[in-house]
Amino acid sequence: MRLKATLWGAAAALALVPAAAMAERERGSSGHLNIIYWQAVSTMNPFLSGGTKEMNASSIVLEPLARFDAAGELVAWLAEEIPTLDNGGVSEDLKTITWRLKEGLLWSDGTPVTAADVVFTHEYCTHPEGGCSYRDRFAGIESVVAEDDHTVVITFEDATPNPYIPFVGAGSPIIQQAQFQNCLGARAPECTDANFAPVGTGPYVVTDFRPNDVIQFEANPNYRVPTQPYFATITWAGGGDATGAARAVFQTGEMDYAWNLQLAPEVIEQMQSGGQGELLVDFGPLMERIELNFTDVSADLPDDERGTRMHPHPILTDIRVREALSRAIDRELLTEIGYGPTGRATCNFIVAPPAMASPNNDNCLVQDMDRANELLDEAGWERGPDGIRTRDGMRLELLFNTSTNAVRQDFQALIQQWWREIGVDTRLRNIDAGVFFGSDPSSPDTYVKFWADVQMYASLFEGTDPTPHLEQRRCGREPRPETQWPGQNINRYCNPEYDALWAELNREPDPERRQELVIALNDMFVQDFAHLPLVARGRVSAKSTDLGGVVMNVWDSEHWNQAEWYRITE
Repeated sequence: MRLKATLWGAAAALALVPAAAMAERERGSSGHLNIIYWQAVSTMNPFLSGGTKEMNASSIVLEPLARFDAAGELVAWLAEEIPTLDNGGVSEDLKTITWRLKEGLLWSDGTPVTAADVVFTHEYCTHPEGGCSYRDRFAGIESVVAEDDHTVVITFEDATPNPYIPFVGAGSPIIQQAQFQNCLGARAPECTDANFAPVGTGPYVVTDFRPNDVIQFEANPNYRVPTQPYFATITWAGGGDATGAARAVFQTGEMDYAWNLQLAPEVIEQMQSGGQGELLVDFGPLMERIELNFTDVSADLPDDERGTRMHPHPILTDIRVREALSRAIDRELLTEIGYGPTGRATCNFIVAPPAMASPNNDNCLVQDMDRANELLDEAGWERGPDGIRTRDGMRLELLFNTSTNAVRQDFQALIQQWWREIGVDTRLRNIDAGVFFGSDPSSPDTYVKFWADVQMYASLFEGTDPTPHLEQRRCGREPRPETQWPGQNINRYCNPEYDALWAELNREPDPERRQELVIALNDMFVQDFAHLPLVARGRVSAKSTDLGGVVMNVWDSEHWNQAEWYRITE
């Protein structure tokens, strides 16, 4: 089955527009834009979520010093230029990087953007009592100093060959000190007004935010490009399901853009026949996986001890069990039924860029029930009369959570069947995506809190350097109650050897050696069966045929160039 896919480069998109039309386009001239995210947005502060939906929505309000374009190349955003060794912005010892802000930058409230805001953002996200989801972006920093109103100097603890992580990409934007200065540490989640309607530098401002429902935006009157953005207002709808979102673009025309169309290939093919929309597909670091919890989440434990390293998981800390679960999965079949040509079965944690995808783990692509059973036998799990294994009076039973989605429920059902064949009893649970990927610290159902034994979802990283993504699995990066649960080490993995190897990667300047270290870290993680990779997924979204300027970007926010979107008219 062949899916029609459209991926426009920026130059190609602009080339389709007559020069006269470009000259006439002005701020707000394209009217209203309708966007649908069937996983509703829970906060406009990406530092308190870590979810892609929150990062994407906030990216049209909050901006970084630099970001990645559709080719994965760094481009200056709030900064005048990208600092390099050649232009003197990066020191010879690779320990400092100096950024200079563009002149005349204003926050949406009309006040000037200064280097003090950049310094404050670092303080906000690294506060010892806080739970910044993207704290990994600031790993290894010794200091962030404002030399003057427009100049910021970042000093690293060691030589840092890739200094383009802090304040780069949609996951590391600048926030306004004046708005967030009383929201440090444990108080961060309490600042509802700031978290729901941040003052930003982006092309749009929030006029109404309803958590897990709908967001209303209007053009930022102080945006630095006088003629942009081209849409005056945006409605960002949330909720429903991927099928309804696709139908709203492809068939009914109610929506102009739909994100993350996680649908079976035959469903997408049928939807496209409506003729009102175009499919956008590109492959990057997005990967569907099963996370295995290394901590005990028994309801018998106090809430402030569940899912913490105080109590190791009674089953999954045994690598033989983890490997058996992996061997029982048919990844090729999952990919075929769930994604077709928009997915590729994988055994790796890092699936892109291609040069950094390890060639050493492909043995997981072949389902091996015999080996899975042997491993459980070796681990002392014996089959009972009902076929389910037990050991020392404990049943081999797992709670398997994921978000509510037709493809994921199909995956759950197949994996449950395969695991039962090797003697594992699996209870399935699906949770509304807005809740599962939400940021409510009081909810027991978020993927970050992970009060289940295993869970399935997908994630990615920005840019072409996976260093910060690999850093997320270091000891101490796990979500925990004392920081109100934000954190990226979702499965609470901790391996000092992994941490030491990551530290070497973080200071290694040689590109070839860095590539070797990335592959070594990937191999250590997946060969420890710390989680179970399933499918390298393409980003799949849809736009209406009369929506121009959209450039799919797998290395940053899909809305990275939101200011340039416009309505195509005759």
